[in-house]
Formats: sequence, C-alpha cells, structure tokens
Amino acid sequence: QVQLQESGPGLVKPSQTLSLTCTVSGASIGTKPYYWSWIRQPPGKGLEWIGTIAYSGAPYYNQALKSRTAVSRDTSKNQIILQLGPVTPEDSAVYYCNGVFVDSQGKSATYWGQGTQVTVSY
Repeated sequence: QVQLQESGPGLVKPSQTLSLTCTVSGASIGTKPYYWSWIRQPPGKGLEWIGTIAYSGAPYYNQALKSRTAVSRDTSKNQIILQLGPVTPEDSAVYYCNGVFVDSQGKSATYWGQGTQVTVSY
C-alpha cells in the first residue's frame, strides 16, 4: 500500500526556485531497500529523470540538471523534497515522484505519484 503524493506550487516565476514535496505513505523512506526519485515530463516530450535519493540519504542527479537541482529528504515527515532553480519556462512540466523497492532476490516494484503540473511563467 505504498502511496506517493506530490505537492507544491502550480505556478512559479522565472528565476525563482521551484520546491516540490513528495509525501510517502505505507513505507519508511529511510528503510532499505528503497530509492526515491523525481521525474518530469514537459508538454509534448518524454520523461526526464531529475534525481534520486537512496534510503541512506545519498543523492544522485541528472548531470544536465545537477547545477540547479537538489533532492533531499525529511525522514520525520516521510517526505522527498525537490528544489530546482533558477527555473525557466522550459522547466514547465508535469513532475512525478516515484519509489523503487528491491527485495532480497533482486526483484523490484515501482510506485508512482499522480504527478503535479508546474508552469513557469509571469
């Protein structure tokens, strides 16, 4: 019953920092073996991986976005946080978070949030 829900502003202005929160229920983000990620889909384009944070707290980033990206966690609130900035209109997209569980046999299960629309505009 792992569930993920994204939240944050639907509209941000260019040059500002976008902050999104993924709230996880049904699993502890600090318990192995989970990996938590942010992915986005700009209009008319494919999915783009932004970054991942492991259950240990170690972050990994898409090198194309690394300089503007920070993925962190708040274990007390069971949340994964994305910070992206400064943003441009090209950052407008549907943003998703997901979680991947890997069992002792190497099998995985993936859980997705429903996504949240973010528009970068004045």
